Amino acid sequence: MEWYVALALFGSFFFLVFTGVPIAFSLGVSAIIAGAMMMPLEVILAVISQRMVAGLDSFALLAIPFFILAGVLMNSGGIAIRLINFSQILVGRMPGSLAHVNVMANMLFGSISGSATAAAAAVGGTMAPLQKKSGYHPAYSAAVNVTSCITGLLIPPSNVLIIYALTAGGVSVATLFMAGYLPGILMGLSLMVVGSFIAKRRGYPVAERPTLKQALKVTWDAIPSLLLVIIVMGGILGGVFTATEASAIAVVYAFFLSVIVYREIKLHQLPKLLLEAVVTTSIVMVLIAISIGMSWVMTRADIPYMITDALLAISENPIVILLIINVILLIVGVFMDMTPAVLIFTPIFLPIAKDLGMDPVHFGIMLVANLCIGLCTPPVGAALFVGCSVSDVKLHDMIRPMLPFFGALLIALLAIIYIPELSLFLPGLFGMH
Repeated sequence: MEWYVALALFGSFFFLVFTGVPIAFSLGVSAIIAGAMMMPLEVILAVISQRMVAGLDSFALLAIPFFILAGVLMNSGGIAIRLINFSQILVGRMPGSLAHVNVMANMLFGSISGSATAAAAAVGGTMAPLQKKSGYHPAYSAAVNVTSCITGLLIPPSNVLIIYALTAGGVSVATLFMAGYLPGILMGLSLMVVGSFIAKRRGYPVAERPTLKQALKVTWDAIPSLLLVIIVMGGILGGVFTATEASAIAVVYAFFLSVIVYREIKLHQLPKLLLEAVVTTSIVMVLIAISIGMSWVMTRADIPYMITDALLAISENPIVILLIINVILLIVGVFMDMTPAVLIFTPIFLPIAKDLGMDPVHFGIMLVANLCIGLCTPPVGAALFVGCSVSDVKLHDMIRPMLPFFGALLIALLAIIYIPELSLFLPGLFGMH
């Protein structure tokens, strides 16, 4: 019977998605169809509704709307240009310096805003004209921007890691935040290595050396923005506040920085920005609620255990099974946004990972790193389309320049998969794991 439920669940879901039904509704309808095969329709409707409401009744979930609002304020608050200038001080003397500045600025801005698309828009919109003026090919510049904006989803604060912690159960948000640093930095550095080779081959220029006075001024201007990361993570590590409380502090600090210090946001703009944050939060919360209902149906039908048995029947070698899981996730990432993918596939693959002896924190970082790559791929890669738009580059012109960077991301992903210490070293060092 369970096989029929699994077939109905996934078959109806993918049918609805490919016929253009929004993912949230596809999740809900497929969960109802599969659940109705196990119990009466009126019962499954009541149970799924109760699960959705109970799933959203979580203190940890309050962090998501706060971090989203903080990101919206930062995106409009003049932070991007200051981080770009600071990045030029750090990596401006490397071959193809503006590409490295793009990567570094995306790592910094993405980690502060927690949004890949916000980073791609804010940093890419500023860097594209500068790189074009310096002789960089527009498609190459856009490829660097798109592939590097995803690093901020691993470097905290990250809404996706909060969603994984909720779905996995028993995994600390603060531990996941600390675990994301080294993998996120590794992905950024891998892109910079590839960029260096391409820059040397094409003869892209190196930026002029700044004077000490210029370097100090730029660093001083960037310190208030960089302090957000120190305040958030320092407070969490010091036990001053939880990750959820840190998100509220991030909003207050982002407001203070954007409205009072930098004065880039006027008070009359706040209602529009609040509405933008509310709309984004609503989309995420609806996805989370419906995915919780679908996860209950999968658990009730023993679908995760069936998939575990099927994978173990192929091979009992952990290396092979992890490779298969990641190939599946890479394919999923091409067709599905990150939030529903995390919510759907965490309860399916996490039990398998645990059976293999994999740490849930390590698995969560691997999962997010894998699905990040999907943001750069058509047909649903949000970061890809934002990057094309701000750089004024056609999608078909982007494919070839992106291939070397995809290769770098895949190598970094393999390192994250098979070297657990990349994810677990910092949490262990600070006594969080």
